[in-house]
Amino acid sequence: MASRFIHLHIHSHYSFLQALPKIDELVEKAKKEGMDALALTDTGNMHGAIEFYKAAKKANVKPILGVDAYLAPRSRHDRDQNMDTKRSHIVLLAENNEGYKNLLALVTKSWTEGFFERPRIDKELLRKYGHGIIALLPSFAGDIAQLLRAGDANGAAASLAEFKDIFGAENVFLEITHHPRVEGHEALMKKIIALARQSGTPLVAQHDVYYLKPDDREATEIMRRIGHGGRGKNEDEDFSFISEKTAEKFFTDTPEAIDNSRKIADRCNVSFELGKWTFPIVPVSPGFKNHDEELRAKAYAGIAMRRLEQSKEVIDRIEYELKIIIGKGFAVYYLIVADLLAFARRACILTTTRGSAAGSLVAYLTGITNVDPLFYKLPFERFLNPERPKAPDIDMDIADNRRDEMIAYTKQKYGEDHVAQIGTFGAMMARAAVRDVARALGHSYNTGDRIAKLIPMGSQGFPMTIDKALELEPDLKALYDEDDDTREIIDLAKRIEGCVRHVGVHAAGVVVSPTPLIEWAPVQPDPKGTGKLITQYDMYSITDEYGGVGLLKFDFLGIKNLAILADAVVRVQETRDITIDIENVPIDDAKTYEMLARGETEGTFQLNGSGMTRWLKELRPTTIHDINAMVALYRPGPMETIPSYIERKHNAKLIRYLDPRMKEYLDFSYGILVYQDDVLLTAIKLGGYSWLESDQLRKAMGKKIPAVMKAEKQKLTMGFMRYGKLSKQLAEKLWELIEPFAAYGFGKAHAASYGKVAYQTSYMKANYPVEYLAAVLTADSGDTEQIAVFVAEAKRMGINVLPPDANESGTAFTVVHAATPRTPLGNQGESLVNAIRFGLSSIKNFGDGISETIINERKERGPFKTLSDFLARVGSKNLNRKSLESLIKCGALDSLCASGRTSMIENIETMLAFHKEATAIAPQDTLFGTLMAPPPLVLPEGKPTTLLDKLMWEKELLGIYVSGHPLDAHETITKKAHLSIAKVKTEPQPGMLLILPVLVTEARAILTKSGEKMAFIKIEDKTDSLEAVVFPKLLKQHASLIVPGACLLVKGKVSVRNGEPSLAIEELKPL
Repeated sequence: MASRFIHLHIHSHYSFLQALPKIDELVEKAKKEGMDALALTDTGNMHGAIEFYKAAKKANVKPILGVDAYLAPRSRHDRDQNMDTKRSHIVLLAENNEGYKNLLALVTKSWTEGFFERPRIDKELLRKYGHGIIALLPSFAGDIAQLLRAGDANGAAASLAEFKDIFGAENVFLEITHHPRVEGHEALMKKIIALARQSGTPLVAQHDVYYLKPDDREATEIMRRIGHGGRGKNEDEDFSFISEKTAEKFFTDTPEAIDNSRKIADRCNVSFELGKWTFPIVPVSPGFKNHDEELRAKAYAGIAMRRLEQSKEVIDRIEYELKIIIGKGFAVYYLIVADLLAFARRACILTTTRGSAAGSLVAYLTGITNVDPLFYKLPFERFLNPERPKAPDIDMDIADNRRDEMIAYTKQKYGEDHVAQIGTFGAMMARAAVRDVARALGHSYNTGDRIAKLIPMGSQGFPMTIDKALELEPDLKALYDEDDDTREIIDLAKRIEGCVRHVGVHAAGVVVSPTPLIEWAPVQPDPKGTGKLITQYDMYSITDEYGGVGLLKFDFLGIKNLAILADAVVRVQETRDITIDIENVPIDDAKTYEMLARGETEGTFQLNGSGMTRWLKELRPTTIHDINAMVALYRPGPMETIPSYIERKHNAKLIRYLDPRMKEYLDFSYGILVYQDDVLLTAIKLGGYSWLESDQLRKAMGKKIPAVMKAEKQKLTMGFMRYGKLSKQLAEKLWELIEPFAAYGFGKAHAASYGKVAYQTSYMKANYPVEYLAAVLTADSGDTEQIAVFVAEAKRMGINVLPPDANESGTAFTVVHAATPRTPLGNQGESLVNAIRFGLSSIKNFGDGISETIINERKERGPFKTLSDFLARVGSKNLNRKSLESLIKCGALDSLCASGRTSMIENIETMLAFHKEATAIAPQDTLFGTLMAPPPLVLPEGKPTTLLDKLMWEKELLGIYVSGHPLDAHETITKKAHLSIAKVKTEPQPGMLLILPVLVTEARAILTKSGEKMAFIKIEDKTDSLEAVVFPKLLKQHASLIVPGACLLVKGKVSVRNGEPSLAIEELKPL
């Protein structure tokens, strides 16, 4: 039996930090209450519309799509702070598909045209896009309610008449609600009812839902405080999901208002087909009849381009792939992606692909992928097979500093209004939820932080939850059981955990539509103000892959290492006049493999890090297949296989195949399962699976659900025995090998693509280390911790890293020539070696404008000869006291002034006066006259600049020490240290006692619960930095020593929490 009362004014957690229910909870509640229809009307957006539509349809509940929109008091274009912040609300419901499309347009324009504190529509837009829409005039914040509350009955009647004129009288309803605890609300409802009867306007009974149960009120209000601060209005009123019985009780005097909710629900009928792919419109190129013919021609043309032989193997593979690609209607998709990557090559943008696309020979021949699937034995079916129900997905990795150019080309090709980046949601994760709830309840930061730090970090694809943390972490459970504040915080945090709190830009996803995008999804600007347009639907709602509206998604992921490679190639061309074809570097370079075998992996892609480095030193790789295998194996689960892989590589006698049929696909990996493909092929070759079944196995294993894994084990082992004719014992043993791949197995094509980039970065570092490290340093500009790591690596490799220099530095880190220490500059026959200089833009308090002025002047008129020459020629007004002091302190003017940095600092006013006079606009009026150059500026000799002053200034302005390290002054002690911080962090042993000479870089004191002071400090040596704690007793004794810049000898115990080591200091003394 159809329910009489239907909720038409409902908010989900997509009404960011205003409402609590998640979509599935709302649908489940409606089902439980016997309601066969339900609306979703989030505030100012339609983020949840498709997710809601799918969930409701699945539960056999009619979905009614709508929005609780903000209405501007005047025009949406007006933005007067005094007049235009008094916005009202209007609830709009899509009656049919036309109404749904009009909602998309209204919501989009509220963000792109009407945003002023909130996204606003106006009556002009309602007139234009009002067809197919039913309007509810809200009882709290609607125009009518506000006017009646203000005592303006005539104004309310006029406003109501205008809404009827806009939408049609039959499409406008006055909402009434029951909230007796809200002051004046019952009197207001009487006025609305009276107006409805006077004007012949139908009433609709609603409840304006923000949470499901009355006892969710506190969690909802806490969430509102997190978002907006302070207590909200009407916190004591009930805004829960009421039942039909409750509605009948609340609206006894207006039964027609309840019936009207049913009538509106019956009128709303929006339906569309989801999960069906839709490609953008692509004209067939001249000379071809259709896209299929065009793709075939491009594939065959690619044989010569890729320098392959037109062998039977190649021809057969092309024809096999084309039959599937064309048969499934995907030729146009290949052509679209091939065109995008052809643009990248023309623009010299370095790219690669992720995922299984590298298994396609047609993709390789058309320039989409960069690895030969025949050489690497990559199966095409892992990417696309006749049984695959969804469109393929080719993920493109782009040099991160050129990604915007790819998006700009896509917009140019398909139309600005057909392209947008995909929105994504940031949710309340466990740790953040705890901290936010503690703050909203009025607790100190330390209270929330203490609880949050007890929650372990999650793993990729499996975020940590509070419930899981309580199971895993005994200290957290004990605190929860024993402390009332902790229990309250955690219980409330569990309720808001997982709620979305903001929308952002997907790291890679871009959608392209065949018609204007606002016909497919609402669009809004990136909230961070980048100017990018994003879809309000996330990738699960907008792409066909996840059952969304079916738009084609391009993945343009910005990869820093590709930008580094491209930069390094350009630098080698500039410094050595050598042209490197990075896509075709030899994959058998001995220097590269020798470097990796020595463990010199810092700055490489995928091969760096202490754990990976340790394995590479044992492995001593000699082929690209070793690199690919390590890229695939170094992750939880498969990592268990690494020792066996290494043993078999170095001892061929150990190579075994559990079944001879496995040799066909395990020969490169010495008989060991390395890739996800190996698991799938084992299921196919030995278990009788189809590619579709093996893909289902892969997805099931990825979810790590015990019941599902048990069913898959039973099915696969049975297949091994029946189809593969294996013994039960061997079938069980095979499953034991497969199971570790459950969630983390790497696809072989993905490993080959990333392995190639890993090799390319290693090749450049091994053969062109100065240029490569300069590119790495440039890519990490601004990240002082990473800069320190790579400067240390450069020094370890014998490459000098020098402070900025006005005559040598570019904007970024610059490859220069510098003399060895034995042969200072100026000596005849000096030995020149390459070095790296900090760029001028690396200097803090020194803008890009002045950097460019210095560099351009140097390029046009040659190097600066003296300090006077520099000051006279750099005419920028930005060369002020602050920027000049920065140049002096970091050493950029050392080569121009023999007096030293201290002298320049002491005479900076003289230098500024000279600069002002020498660069005056009308030189004929100056002291020097028209034909005279300014006399040289001679500064008096100052006291020598101490090394410590130099280091402090470098740290202040460059972020790291360049000329040395403060610990250098204590060399006798530092030489005795058996450990370094880097070694402690590489192999942390909880409880290990150690003594270290360190520099304090940060110190923060806090009060304990007992009111005593303790300190959290950051310490460093020349290798790395580490967090440390100083407890109250020790802090009391040595408070004056524990300050940034202090060099100390510390004794303490190593502690490890969530994989992060720290040091509990027990004793300390000054060095």
